[in-house]
Amino acid sequence: MADEPPFVVGVSGASGAPIALRVLDGLRAAEVPVALIVSDGAVAVLREECGVGPESLAERATHVYSDHDLGAPIASGSRPTRGMAIVPCSANTVAKVALGLGDTLLTRAAHVHLKERRPLVIVPRETPLPTILLRHLTSLSELGVVVLDAAPPYYLHPRSVDDLTSYLAGKVLDHLGVPHRLYRGWKEDAP
Repeated sequence: MADEPPFVVGVSGASGAPIALRVLDGLRAAEVPVALIVSDGAVAVLREECGVGPESLAERATHVYSDHDLGAPIASGSRPTRGMAIVPCSANTVAKVALGLGDTLLTRAAHVHLKERRPLVIVPRETPLPTILLRHLTSLSELGVVVLDAAPPYYLHPRSVDDLTSYLAGKVLDHLGVPHRLYRGWKEDAP
């Protein structure tokens, strides 16, 4: 595991911090290395939504990098990674990535994934979606980014917010190619 390229998980300051925790738990269960970046804005959201600080996320990662560390290994395309998820992804982060503004490690790492054509999944959290955000999301989708809307799967008859969170985290892992047992699919037996 130590020699394998990591998955990069960026957590930005949007609602949806429980999804980030569940994604990290899924990656840990899959026993894959994880490089974690937590933005300054995400710290406040983590405390509000989950009652935890960034150290709780750090426990779930192999490597933790400051969002201010533009010299981190994952800021360069010469360091292989297996893919990246930004979960949740604020409208500000969407705009920076779509416009090519790599002023933080999180946005720089996303640009590395774009330029190296590595998997990049974003989970935007904004409602309603303003036109400018839709334009940025369209630009990213056209570049091959998976835009995974945090939409609930009513057809699976979720019984709790926890069920919805597991489903969304599982969808992120699906698009990164990581096996998991976070949700059952359509007409599939429960995990």
